[in-house]
Amino acid sequence: MHFRKANEEDLPAIVRLLADDELGAKRERYEESLPDCYYKAFKGIEAQAGNQIILAIDGQMVIGCLQLTIIPGLARQGMKRAQIEGVRVDQRCRGKGVGEALFNEAISIAKSEECGLVQLTTDKQRDDAHRFYNKMGFIASHEGMKLIF
Repeated sequence: MHFRKANEEDLPAIVRLLADDELGAKRERYEESLPDCYYKAFKGIEAQAGNQIILAIDGQMVIGCLQLTIIPGLARQGMKRAQIEGVRVDQRCRGKGVGEALFNEAISIAKSEECGLVQLTTDKQRDDAHRFYNKMGFIASHEGMKLIF
């Protein structure tokens, strides 16, 4: 397994992972010809400094992904933070260390960018993800809120 930054040709594999669970199946549109919204969003990610999708690759197959965004800020004496979102591991590869290795890669990048912390949000329905994040050392220190339009 190795890691690399995603490119546009990886979008079908990424959307396949995003759609491959109970919650994602309701949110995503994994179709033979991906909707343009995914290409537009990916171009936005590429255009924003410090924003990338990291892939876990086994052979030629994308088996995991996450989005890592480096966020400069004034709070905490100007500390930068890293935000992790869109974490997915192929169902066939779960429990084999892919997620842990992917997170270690993201944390390594965050440290190299001199971030003082790594944060994430997770859906309250994702009990397995909560256990995984706790195992990785994340603590539920804040209550997250969203305003959806």
